[in-house]
Amino acid sequence: MPSSMRSPRILIITGEASGDLHGAKLAAALKAKAPELSIVGVGGPRMQAAGVELVQRLGHLNVIGIAGPSAVRALARRVLSIRRMLRRDHLDLVVLIDNPGLNFHFARVAKRAGRRVLYYIAPQLWAWRPRRMRWIQRRVDHVVVILPFEAELYRRAGVPCTFVGHPLLDEVAPSYDRDRQRATYGLPREACVIGLLPGSRAGEVRALLPVMLEAVRQLQGQGRSLKAILAVAETVDPDGIKRLCDSAGLDVRLVAHDPNGVMAASDLLFIASGTATLQAAIIGTSMVIVYKLPWLTYLLARLLVRVRSIGLANLVAGRPFIPELIQHHATPVRLAEEARRILDDSAHRERMRTEMARVRALLGAPGASGRAAEVVLEQLRRREVGVR
Repeated sequence: MPSSMRSPRILIITGEASGDLHGAKLAAALKAKAPELSIVGVGGPRMQAAGVELVQRLGHLNVIGIAGPSAVRALARRVLSIRRMLRRDHLDLVVLIDNPGLNFHFARVAKRAGRRVLYYIAPQLWAWRPRRMRWIQRRVDHVVVILPFEAELYRRAGVPCTFVGHPLLDEVAPSYDRDRQRATYGLPREACVIGLLPGSRAGEVRALLPVMLEAVRQLQGQGRSLKAILAVAETVDPDGIKRLCDSAGLDVRLVAHDPNGVMAASDLLFIASGTATLQAAIIGTSMVIVYKLPWLTYLLARLLVRVRSIGLANLVAGRPFIPELIQHHATPVRLAEEARRILDDSAHRERMRTEMARVRALLGAPGASGRAAEVVLEQLRRREVGVR
């Protein structure tokens, strides 16, 4: 069939649950703007529900925790299958979402096969490996970024780039009724509530939750009437979290599937470094960022990382207005000290809220997925006329 008579065909490749969510929103926006598009993908149930024909299911490409020769062989077979598809199938555009571990490989294969490649939610090469910007320049036709400062960094490296705003703005309400959130979880209206967000990976929870719990216990021991509430990520074992809370001797309200509600109900958050820190800043709840890595990983990171802050809100703001307790600084004593400073100083809390409001404004307006879809369609149009 002549190419002019075929429906444009896009392949979207993700590698984890967050990528499945972003891929689904992108696919839905594309279908709304161009119903004739054929979209196939590597993803999960959200992408499938958005009308994507899955060629590989999410999880098949998740290398975290993979063990045993049979699992490695299965992963290799699936990677080879996608490589063959990139080389042989009719594809007008390949869209890679986050997950640089494997998507860098697929970008190389796709470009060698003459495919047009777009990277959405681009890897944070500016933080870890600035020289890899040249790698992106050779293998990616266009990068779509969600942090405001990234666009200039990619452009400076000669990589065509568009900032579309952050998808979190579509997931966070414009405002929250704190009293209503507390009533939902049975928390006293006038209580001082500490929200705990120890991460979405088992290793993070094991390293950080005991530190958070002990800091809460120390604050309670100083005569404070505190309540603790914990957002349980869908990727961790809630029974394991309950055991850690019970062993600390604390009554902690566990909440699944509602991190926004936990953030909005809290006066202060103890939060693992990651996207959740930006989420909390958008909601406007004061926080302390904590993080620990295995020591060898930490030492390697110190050699590679080129940024002074790890909190995304601090990076967007351009200065560390949220305290970060990293590695040997992430102790219960230090965490309790930072908590007291924030809870006891209303002027300090107000300055933090003002800075978080500025961060929210810098992230753009809601509708990132729709704007990303426009960039995808523009790349398809450029392919049709033979423009790089």
